[in-house]
Amino acid sequence: MQQNNHPATTPKLLNAAVIVAALGYFVDIYDLLLFGFVRVKSLRDLGFEGQALTDTGIALLNWQMAGMLLGGILWGVLGDKKGRVRVLYFSIFLYSIANILNGFASSATDYAIFRFIAGVGLAGELGAGITLVAESMPKEKRGYGTMLVATIGLSGALLAWIIDMFFPWRVCFFIGGGLGLLLLILRISVSESGMFRQMQQADHVSRGNFLSLFTNWNRFVRFLRCLLIGFPTWFVVGVLVTLAPEFGQAKGLTGITGGNAIAACYTGLILGDIASGLLSQYLRSRLKVMWIFLSLDVFAVAYYLAGGFATPAEFYFAHFLLGISVGFWVIFVTIGAEQFGTNLRATVATSVPNFARGMLVPIGASFKYLKDPAVTGSVISAAWIIGAVCLLIAFVSLIGMKETFEEDLNYVETI
Repeated sequence: MQQNNHPATTPKLLNAAVIVAALGYFVDIYDLLLFGFVRVKSLRDLGFEGQALTDTGIALLNWQMAGMLLGGILWGVLGDKKGRVRVLYFSIFLYSIANILNGFASSATDYAIFRFIAGVGLAGELGAGITLVAESMPKEKRGYGTMLVATIGLSGALLAWIIDMFFPWRVCFFIGGGLGLLLLILRISVSESGMFRQMQQADHVSRGNFLSLFTNWNRFVRFLRCLLIGFPTWFVVGVLVTLAPEFGQAKGLTGITGGNAIAACYTGLILGDIASGLLSQYLRSRLKVMWIFLSLDVFAVAYYLAGGFATPAEFYFAHFLLGISVGFWVIFVTIGAEQFGTNLRATVATSVPNFARGMLVPIGASFKYLKDPAVTGSVISAAWIIGAVCLLIAFVSLIGMKETFEEDLNYVETI
């Protein structure tokens, strides 16, 4: 059951909430993707080579994603209990400090600890920012607001690519942490959402109750659908793109770098997010756009895995197409924010994208198992199997999902 409140006032499209959420996500993406850029050279600097380099890289990425799983719950609950703005700033502070410390890592153990802490911090920014923007915008324009946040934020990957080309890996981490602290020093004033303030005044409303997502069948199904439709994104980014050097080698290519692959993918992702956001506004539907882009993802993954690439440029173009195909990320996160009432919105909007990111832990473990010589013995075969499963799960989860484009968000869940 749901209880409706009165609608809040509606600000301009480009307001302080959109600006801070976008800049915070920009630094978030820089830090989140930086490991993919510096993975090889940083681990070689620490003494890893060959299979140990690949396996250690996957393990470190899993530690970061495990931190994001934990942070997705922590920040989401705090966002509904204490406010979206507090979480926005505290999460930026935590991942900034963690990345500065990461620049001092001297072993795989240090590296893992700092990636885990950074993961916890990185988990809070996007969900809090999207929730704040969605609650601060009229329903006719909130898709534009979340599109701006995602588009500007994803550009952080391109900055990380450029910084990686000119600076040692330790300095890259220092720069990322410094950017986050600089954003906090600027202290752009952001008002808490009116919907949250109204809910805060209602003493009888249960806020940020994460377990309530599992005590009601309707809420549980909504939450599960929101999570599972995002599965293909982190299969693409976490496996196909991050491990581009290994896939390039399997296709007979040399000189493939993770940094160039990520840059190509995120250039496509930026264009895809703009396209999906605008298409959603044009079609007045989130779900139609999800169907379109998941279908594009099927073709992009198949082209990447089955295609024969004569040059590195052709291979990088395949990464660009992969990025466009998973450009539904902004729609995916917006759907999560729109599916639940104000008292659970931050909990869901923060946990869903981070659970989707955190699913890279079992995806990575499954990939590592399947590519073993005793199983398939091939990174290509392993990726076919995992990709098919992830895409199938996403399509099935989308069937019967509630359309939220016209949804009035000013209500609370009765718990």
